[in-house]
Amino acid sequence: MEEKSPDRLVASFLVSAPSLNEAPAAAGPEIAFAGRSNAGKSSTLNRLTGNRNTAKVSKTPGRTQLLNFFEVHPHGRIVDLPGYGYARAKRKAQNAWQRAVNEYLSYRDCLAGVVLVTDIRHPGQRLDGELIAWAHASGIPLHVLLNKADKLKYGQRQQALAKARKALQGRQGVTVQLFSATSGEGVDTLLEVLRTWFDSERSPPEQAG
Repeated sequence: MEEKSPDRLVASFLVSAPSLNEAPAAAGPEIAFAGRSNAGKSSTLNRLTGNRNTAKVSKTPGRTQLLNFFEVHPHGRIVDLPGYGYARAKRKAQNAWQRAVNEYLSYRDCLAGVVLVTDIRHPGQRLDGELIAWAHASGIPLHVLLNKADKLKYGQRQQALAKARKALQGRQGVTVQLFSATSGEGVDTLLEVLRTWFDSERSPPEQAG
């Protein structure tokens, strides 16, 4: 089995599932990637693996309509969740995507953490806020990516980060960072978060006494 690289994840596509009932059996910790359509989830996964073909990238929002599972060697799995908030999708399709996401997040016992990919230029989106509130209430670690940071000037990026940190004060287990799937900014920080989550879930509990 391949050893981990310090600057990327070794990942391979496993399977796509339309619902939790059709998801593969749990086999170690899983980290979910969530976010609004067109926030850059697929591009983020491709940047993490160093492979542009890990996840399909489309200029058309809403293309990720299934729970996509990837084996991450030797850690566990990453799950690319359907993007939410794509207004042009038919309501029936939107409801199906959201139901699949809700079921996965609520009932997948091996979930080790959630990465929320957001567009730094569009902060404070309602559905993003709802996911952050859910993670805090559920005690699930959540890491917010302010993606597309390369679209803003340095000062604007720092202001956006400070504003996000202030908004997340009091949200235990919720962290945030600047990120750019295009330039690679913040990749090392994100990889460290992911490996910490994977390792904490893989470590056996301490024996009492």
